[in-house]
Amino acid sequence: MFQDRSLTCRDCSESFLFSSGEQQFFATKGLTNEPQRCPTCRAAAKRARSTGAPAGGGREYHAAVCSGCGNQAMVPFAPRTDRPVYCSGCFDKVRAGTLTPA
Repeated sequence: MFQDRSLTCRDCSESFLFSSGEQQFFATKGLTNEPQRCPTCRAAAKRARSTGAPAGGGREYHAAVCSGCGNQAMVPFAPRTDRPVYCSGCFDKVRAGTLTPA
């Protein structure tokens, strides 16, 4: 059912093998898209994500004052003055309905 196929990496444009074993693994995990990067570029992209490098998806965090408890919170978005900002603990309480939103 699965056969080895040659694909082209979107980053380095080199050809790489998408083996029948990898295809079977993808199918068991419910993955429907083929890999777009060769193993070398895939590993480099994973390293860049894990080290928080800004190229490719590193997040920038902003300091804010929690509207629930008044403590400092670090949030992955730029806070606005017209919306409340919560630390993770107070945010969980607001979602659970145990803290009334500000």
